[in-house]
Amino acid sequence: MSIVEETRKALLQLFPELAAAEAEAEAAAEAEAGAEAEAEVDATAEESASTAAGEGAGGEETAAEPAKPAKEEEAAEEGPRENGVLVTDHAVRGTHLDVLCDPEQVVEAARIMDEAGFFLEAITGVDWIKEDRMEVIYDYNQTGPEPCRVVVRTSIPRANPEIPTISDIHPGANWHERETHDFFGIKFQGHPYLEPLLLPEDADFHPLLKDFTP
Repeated sequence: MSIVEETRKALLQLFPELAAAEAEAEAAAEAEAGAEAEAEVDATAEESASTAAGEGAGGEETAAEPAKPAKEEEAAEEGPRENGVLVTDHAVRGTHLDVLCDPEQVVEAARIMDEAGFFLEAITGVDWIKEDRMEVIYDYNQTGPEPCRVVVRTSIPRANPEIPTISDIHPGANWHERETHDFFGIKFQGHPYLEPLLLPEDADFHPLLKDFTP
């Protein structure tokens, strides 16, 4: 199993319903494959018996009808993305996995990534001012022989931009969270020292908010 698939399976712990549905689908697929294999064996045996009987009676062999091509399923219309784990094209997106979760799940996601041997590359924010929300984005990577980059993202209310710190799991998050707080005003609950990192100590503004005016 590839590192991407192993990591995807691990991250499904965040979404028990999705994990259960996937396990059920896999079990159903295995059962169906077994049934098809058994039916194929039976059909082969029946065809052999029929051919032998036809040759003995001097009859002509009837050609089997060609299988009808399966109809392509119509592409589902895209809607709002739901929480879960998406496998993405690294060449296009720069990541192998894209995770969307609730704010209270980012700590567990950080723990899963730490246990899987990933390190934290960056934390940043996005101000979706028209949607009245902030997005917090965590980038993870690992230095093993097989590359795998993972992005974990979540949304919080713009009016109350608070989210738990992950600095107790990934110590490097300390500075990333301070920088994100500087620029976007996102408060990382439980951070040991959420003081300005790049801005002046008395700064009461956040320059990357879209309604910021110098």
